[in-house]
Amino acid sequence: MTANPSLTVAVAQLAPTTDAAANRDAIAALVADAAASTGAGLGRPARLVVLPEEAMLLAGELDDAERAEIVAREWPLFLALLSRLATEHETWIIAGGYEPSGEARPHNSIAVVNPRGELVDVYRKLHLYDAFSYRESDYVKGGTELPPVVMIEGVVVGLVNCYDIRFPELARDLVSRGADVLAVSAAWVAGPRKEDHWTTLVRARAIENTCWVVAASTSAADCVGTSMIVDPLGVVRAQLPPAGDEIAVVDVTLDRIAEVREILPALANRRLDTRVAVQEFQP
Repeated sequence: MTANPSLTVAVAQLAPTTDAAANRDAIAALVADAAASTGAGLGRPARLVVLPEEAMLLAGELDDAERAEIVAREWPLFLALLSRLATEHETWIIAGGYEPSGEARPHNSIAVVNPRGELVDVYRKLHLYDAFSYRESDYVKGGTELPPVVMIEGVVVGLVNCYDIRFPELARDLVSRGADVLAVSAAWVAGPRKEDHWTTLVRARAIENTCWVVAASTSAADCVGTSMIVDPLGVVRAQLPPAGDEIAVVDVTLDRIAEVREILPALANRRLDTRVAVQEFQP
């Protein structure tokens, strides 16, 4: 009998700055560590590395006048780096950066690169973080398309960008399109109850969809870090500290999804066909 596919996944966190060259060095070190890792006693390197939102650059820290120019210069360098690292280490990479939009405000985008160094897909963030007195839309142009799902060695991965995780319908749409794993790239801003929101939402998206969630958050001083890999029953299989450049590696298996959905068939038990009969009021 053929075993269900599995995918050895690394979640990586770093503290990016406005120095894009330094960020590239940090990304290269993390991907190299993940490719060499035998984390959790797995005895094999990561085949997918998930990096945070803004791994390329902290664009929100730049002046409006210089942002478009810097993003136009750095986005191609960022993609070239991901391509080189993916080829060199024979791994898939998912990472967040800023992509020129043709306007002053860039897209906040997640790139997916395969081991041949090819750019497989780009997701432009739909839900901009206009909350908790922050206004991402002041300097980012929102996307207009739902995030993609990408087949990676027999495992279907759906993309989620930070604030997206507060919208359960987006995660459910990805799972309805076949996602086994939600890859979350985030720069989760710190604040009262914010780390609790982060860990709760990551686990909730896993539990309600009975899928894996691989969530990478930046460890910049104003963010919570605490990157996580959570299984389909909400069990935290790996969790990184709030600060530091770190990786964690977990073997993500479809067998675990099948096991959980056997005992917790919530997706199969949904009653979307129910209609409530409303009687017209008769005076």
